Amino acid sequence: MKHAEGQVDFKVIGTTPERPDGIEKVTGRARFADDIHLPRMLFGKILRSPHAHAIIKNIDTSKARALPGVHGVLTGGDFPQLESTVIPHGGASTIDIRDLAENCIARDKTLYDGHAVAAAVADNYHIAEQALELIEVDYEILEPVLEIEDALKDDAPVLHETFSPGRFILQTEKSHSNAGSFKLKLGDADRAFQNADHVLEENFQTRCLHQGYIEPHSVTVEWSHNDIMSVWTSTQGHFAIREQLAFILGHPLNKVKVTPMEIGGGFGGKDQVYIEPIAAMFAKKTGRPVKIAMSRADMLRGTGPSPGANIRVKLAAKKDGTLLGADLTLAYEAGAYPGGPVTSAALQATARYNIPDQQILGHDVLLNKPKMKQYRAPGGLPVNFAMESMLDILARKLELDPLELRLTNAMVTGDRMITGIPCQKIGGKELLKAVQTHPHFTSPLTGRNPGRGLAYAMWFGAGMTSSAVLTANPDGSVKLSVGTPDLSGTRMTLAMQAAETLGIPVSSISVSIPDTDSIAFSFMAVGSRTTHSTGLAVYEAAQQLLRQMTERAALYWDVDETDVTFSDGVFNHQKDSTLTLTFTEMAHLLEKLGGPITVQSSVTPKSNGAQLTAHLVDIDVDTETGKIEIQRYTAFQDVGKAIHPDYVSGQMQGGVAQGVGWALSEAYQYDEAGHLLNTTLLDYRMPTSLDLPDIETVILETPNPNHPFGVRGVGESSIMPPAGALANALYDAVGIRMTALPMTPGTVLEKLKKKQRGS
Repeated sequence: MKHAEGQVDFKVIGTTPERPDGIEKVTGRARFADDIHLPRMLFGKILRSPHAHAIIKNIDTSKARALPGVHGVLTGGDFPQLESTVIPHGGASTIDIRDLAENCIARDKTLYDGHAVAAAVADNYHIAEQALELIEVDYEILEPVLEIEDALKDDAPVLHETFSPGRFILQTEKSHSNAGSFKLKLGDADRAFQNADHVLEENFQTRCLHQGYIEPHSVTVEWSHNDIMSVWTSTQGHFAIREQLAFILGHPLNKVKVTPMEIGGGFGGKDQVYIEPIAAMFAKKTGRPVKIAMSRADMLRGTGPSPGANIRVKLAAKKDGTLLGADLTLAYEAGAYPGGPVTSAALQATARYNIPDQQILGHDVLLNKPKMKQYRAPGGLPVNFAMESMLDILARKLELDPLELRLTNAMVTGDRMITGIPCQKIGGKELLKAVQTHPHFTSPLTGRNPGRGLAYAMWFGAGMTSSAVLTANPDGSVKLSVGTPDLSGTRMTLAMQAAETLGIPVSSISVSIPDTDSIAFSFMAVGSRTTHSTGLAVYEAAQQLLRQMTERAALYWDVDETDVTFSDGVFNHQKDSTLTLTFTEMAHLLEKLGGPITVQSSVTPKSNGAQLTAHLVDIDVDTETGKIEIQRYTAFQDVGKAIHPDYVSGQMQGGVAQGVGWALSEAYQYDEAGHLLNTTLLDYRMPTSLDLPDIETVILETPNPNHPFGVRGVGESSIMPPAGALANALYDAVGIRMTALPMTPGTVLEKLKKKQRGS
């Protein structure tokens, strides 16, 4: 790891202790949502629409209700009729409760293949599935709208007669019957193009794809006699699930208790309800616990994938490669309901480059596909693919080294982003220079048709509210409770920050993630915020704990509190060197001095600091099949401070693997009627170990000034560069420019044949 000048060395932070949940997970002892088994439990299954766009004329459930072993059948009409009600969904975003409820189960209209229309609950899953076959639904099939360009036509089929424009970071305004739009502007883009030596313009396209988490959604709900709804589910944010359930079912928040289980992946796809309201309603009506678990096909058809996009990029530059202006149009799929991540895509589209004059027009486009969700750096990969491809095109046009071009234009601290806000402390140029001096950059290429590509990315992570509770026990151990689920080892990274602050071994700290009744409100585990933001809450709680223990030490020694200091795990008297107590020794005395100490902290930071990453990839292209073989991959990232370097490397490698899938093989495939064709992992092609080399990681550390340990977010930005880097490597190898994803062997081969024909 490369440390920034003046960075502090720590005793715990920067080490690699064994993760506390590792053995439980590999031995099967860890409890996931589907491991909940309660007495008298019933099992639910959901009937999903086979039509992408249809009016529900009638649903006959009588035969299903009559089946022995069936305890109930639900349709959309069994749920409260909701008005359009927009509520906060994490800080700068919102969610329409009516949209959310109807996405869980349709009322009058189905809006995508896989949209839930009815559900049955029975003694077991087999009977429930039989019941679904007996439900008769009369549909009036409507024309689906499946492509962005079709949705924006004046005569396009209308998905919603009325809808509330979506907000994900930025607010959109209704601009079309099927779209909401927004515009960002810095300076005068028209002036930049008038004064430019070179103007380049290109269109790019990407397709929607799933996050591909290992564990499909599962939930168990028990509705008690005192009207308490207890929920066990797989989620990135149990407080969000609590709120959504309460609003959809019209139930008081204080009577909804959500317990987060171990989570088998989320990547942005598990922050809202899908099956939870249905299970809850069944539990209420039957008076028995109810479990619903999705199949893999249910997950692919009925949850939110990440959106595809149509992107136009226009750049203005001087002869020396200095960027003068940019004009981007981003049209992103929203799916069946508004509020996709096009706004977050726009905010980071050009953020890593200093472009004085620019404008970005964004469209959040409704389609007959599942409501789109975020997927690591929401909306980031499509626009990064477009921008980094354009930088490569510009470099080749001007006969400049692609890395030097990026160095010339790299944003530095104080440069203004498209929002007009000056950029905070970042190490962009340092990161790119690290790429330039790395052995990979100058190593010889090998293979039949080798090529090397580079891409650079920046992401702004989330801050938001986090809570932590610390208890100092009489034996010197510490109990830490936090309100943010652990997706990637954050129990350990939070324990390490507590241990560093308290001056004790990390083994002395145990971490739990309690239910919503047992900890103060915390925002979801999204946006790479947990280690940073919940870490801040842990740090503040640890400081409170030390202050109270300092008071106890002064009481024990009968001295003035101001004369007691704490350093490296030891309480000291400034004037009497014989008066010392270790943290553990002080803990032993707590019961005599007022009892164990428990402290709580809640913090709401604005951001977790900019994430910068650059990727370098070597490929070899088989010109007979079109297959791209990745030979070497190196990911560089400025993480601020690596709390647990192994975890950081794992996050970087995981992002690369997912970005490669997006770039080369993954995409939803629909027929003309809107039926999803690849509903199994046999047909939905995620990369395997055979598709990837060992991914080398290079960790740089430019401390984030807004965190006591310098932490930045890690997990978002690593998914963004692979597509651009691979596309640039492909051009370097065989001279073809791919402007659409995925770059499958078939599409590459077609492009190669066109090149050979001269077309």
